Amino acid sequence: MSSQTASVGRRGLLLSLGASAGLFALGWGASKTQAEPLIRPPGGQNAQFLSKCIRCDRCRSVCPTDVIAIGGFSEGVLNLRTPVMNYKYGSCDFCRKCIEVCPTGALTDYIGETVPIGKARLTETCIALRTGACTKCKEQCPYDAISLDERMIPIIDEGKCNGCGVCEHICPANVLQAYTGRKVRGIEIVPLEVQDTKEAP
Repeated sequence: MSSQTASVGRRGLLLSLGASAGLFALGWGASKTQAEPLIRPPGGQNAQFLSKCIRCDRCRSVCPTDVIAIGGFSEGVLNLRTPVMNYKYGSCDFCRKCIEVCPTGALTDYIGETVPIGKARLTETCIALRTGACTKCKEQCPYDAISLDERMIPIIDEGKCNGCGVCEHICPANVLQAYTGRKVRGIEIVPLEVQDTKEAP
């Protein structure tokens, strides 16, 4: 076999492997799109959002609290470059700036004080569940949606919670328990579609 033939054979093999890996990744991304709802900025809760969003990044750029992030491959192919809420970066004060700069109407008129974009839920890493020693989420909630029971465990009032994310953003559980390798915060905002199927521990 000539060196040129061997080179072509290796090139063909590499291209084939690359194409297979790409198809596998696309399939995985598509399954992620179907399996996991996302929390969108205010006004992005309508059924036409994905068809109207042109991935222009204006909403993220204008956000004063940096809570709007951009969907990556882990969110699925259809959600690439679309805006998603990431409460590790900030929280939403419903200032409406993202709605005002949206050029296509993908983000529609929204009343953030009364209409939720997500709901808070305790996770197993909540410090108060074990010790009753942390009250940060209750103290910082701007809508009084969190109270404490007799054991000092946070109780979330779903009727008042609108998914602003202040509680998740300020939760110290992942920092204070970093030595355990845990990265999940003690309270998190989940999409409305999964609120009924995932219960707090």
